[in-house]
Amino acid sequence: MVWLLLLVLVVCLVLSGTEYAYIVGAIAVVLFLVTGHGEHLTIVPQRVFSQLDSFALTALPMFILAGEIMGRGGVTRSLIDFSLSLMGKIRGALGHVNVLTSVFFAGVSGAATADAAALGNTLVPAMRERGYRGDYAASITAASAIIGPIIPPSIILIMYGALMETDIAALFAAGIIPGLMLAAVLIVSNAAFARRKGHPAGEPFDLQHLGEATRSALPALALPIVIVAGIVFGVTTPTEAGALAVVLAIAAARVYGMLSRTLLVDSLRRTVRLVGSIFVLIAASSLISYLAAIMGASDELSTAVAGSGLAGRAYLFSVVASLLVVGMFTGVRLGLFLVVPLIVPEAIALGADPVHTGIVVCLSLALGLITPPFGPVLLVTSAVTGVSYGQLVRGTIAFTSLHVVVLAVLAFLPGVSLWLPKAAGLL
Repeated sequence: MVWLLLLVLVVCLVLSGTEYAYIVGAIAVVLFLVTGHGEHLTIVPQRVFSQLDSFALTALPMFILAGEIMGRGGVTRSLIDFSLSLMGKIRGALGHVNVLTSVFFAGVSGAATADAAALGNTLVPAMRERGYRGDYAASITAASAIIGPIIPPSIILIMYGALMETDIAALFAAGIIPGLMLAAVLIVSNAAFARRKGHPAGEPFDLQHLGEATRSALPALALPIVIVAGIVFGVTTPTEAGALAVVLAIAAARVYGMLSRTLLVDSLRRTVRLVGSIFVLIAASSLISYLAAIMGASDELSTAVAGSGLAGRAYLFSVVASLLVVGMFTGVRLGLFLVVPLIVPEAIALGADPVHTGIVVCLSLALGLITPPFGPVLLVTSAVTGVSYGQLVRGTIAFTSLHVVVLAVLAFLPGVSLWLPKAAGLL
């Protein structure tokens, strides 16, 4: 009966539009009371502050601010022009441009919804004008947006690193190849769709236009290169790289002629709201992990895993399957802070590499952004492009299936994601 009442509470809070952080906080308090551990609530303030007292989290506001400034500073158009100049007269060129722009934009924003909103506003109308079906243009935009949370500098990788005490520099290096793999399967599938559906080719290759587009896009392209190289090769810490990213973002906005007081104020306001919501969610979710520790949940999980016969890679695959389902309903942040601390440490205890596990976990949760019943990226893309949610769900099935294949390969072959951090001496 208690758990039924708890379920009713969750459903009512979700339907009321309550923010996830308050839902998690309310659930945590109820759980403390119904499990007979109400006296431990007096330790909650200390627990919350200890969870937020993480040096790794200081990089988060900087990268978010840099992404906000770059997103408002004329970056999207320059990246699209640069990608288009690379394609030449290839069938399905604008579909390839969509994917390539997402790769470049990932190094600027690190957020899937920002990618989907930016390209949905600019590239999808251009694809429609060139003869692409609206649902296809919107679907490949949503699918390519998933690259954003994996290619560094990635907000979700920073949050995972802070939460699980995993080296962020190693996570950044490990995210590069998986992100490029996601892009590669989308480009191959877009080429196949282009031949089958007769998608139009691009403009003839023009070396002069490529040079002009490269010069225009250079400030945007330089940002992720400088940041990632600085972190991977030990020149800067992630926090220092975040501060450098803000400086470079302001310089890029100045180069594009978009720098203004309004841009900076709007970017700062958006950053404060977003960072505040993330920190409140971290604080609320820390109560769940605290209760789990009090109740010995990790020991019970270890016993259950030992009894099930799962070990090593088999348990990691079960974690992946669980997080794919969790991501469909909770979103990345809630799943990351609420579920990951409960089930991932056991995978690492069974021998999984922490960095490899982080990439697999973050990609598993990120796929929830483009899967029903919610799919925040689907919702954003639908709102921006005018394509119905149902059409987007049907249109992204093929792309999502390919992403799942990439996820399975990464989970089965740890060396794929670990090669670069090992080569850079981070592992």
